[in-house]
Amino acid sequence: MTQWTALDGVSSRDEVILITGISGSGKSVALHALEDAGFFCVDNLPPELLRDFIRLEHGRQSHRVAVAVDVRTASSLPVLLPLIRQLRDEGLHVRPLFLDASTDALVRRFSESRRPHPLSTRAAAPDTARALVEAIELERELLADLRNVSTVIDTSQLRPALLRSWIRSLVGAREAPLTLVFQSFAFKYGVPLDSDFVFDVRVLPNPYYIRELRPLTGRDASVASYLEQQPEVAAMLEQIEGFLLRWLPAFEEDQRSYLTVAIGCTGGQHRSVYLVETLARRLAGRQVTLVRHRELDARD
Repeated sequence: MTQWTALDGVSSRDEVILITGISGSGKSVALHALEDAGFFCVDNLPPELLRDFIRLEHGRQSHRVAVAVDVRTASSLPVLLPLIRQLRDEGLHVRPLFLDASTDALVRRFSESRRPHPLSTRAAAPDTARALVEAIELERELLADLRNVSTVIDTSQLRPALLRSWIRSLVGAREAPLTLVFQSFAFKYGVPLDSDFVFDVRVLPNPYYIRELRPLTGRDASVASYLEQQPEVAAMLEQIEGFLLRWLPAFEEDQRSYLTVAIGCTGGQHRSVYLVETLARRLAGRQVTLVRHRELDARD
């Protein structure tokens, strides 16, 4: 059994962001974003050295550190989960962020960069493309337990600038038992991998079919006014809000840091955007809320 020496003098200001995830999903971008936000960052630190690194930086008065850990240290990954629990028990604010992406997106990125996957030598397939897919699936298997205890960000359709913005918003949220992340999306581009709950609002009246509303979004007053007049929209909002209020205490007791509620419509422009904005506003008095609009943010 691994033995660790307790950290002394840990304060509420001390914070560790642990960046993990699938190779090619944007961990380097995330680490640079945290560095710009004032974190002291280190890449590919073996988990066995994490405690010594935190102690060293604490002695230097570095209260916000970020560490990237990935599958290159796969043999040490079983140490990481109990270490996270131990550090939290000692009062350290540890926030694991897991970056993920669809297999298609990862294959495209590796093909464009022409870099080998860290596990490619362990994949048995003779065909290059097939070997890459097998390496990605092997990595998903190795990191599955870590993903389950982390806040997940799906980077499949995110430009680096948008990923940096989302990372800054996550770490910038004030401390709370649980932060609600509301995300709108278009079903035609796929369901976000980081969703904890997914609500399909394609059954609601669609402003897209009203000519003057078509170029607008769910953030525009005229679109909101139209949707507010639809009884189905009011019923959907009431039922989603009631569901969340019923179950949020259970997620808080489970020590979840973030809960991502994804709301999808056909194009991610009108209905899902309006519901996300409305729900975030209604629940802001009870929870810390963050808002993402996957399709709209990608345009900006």
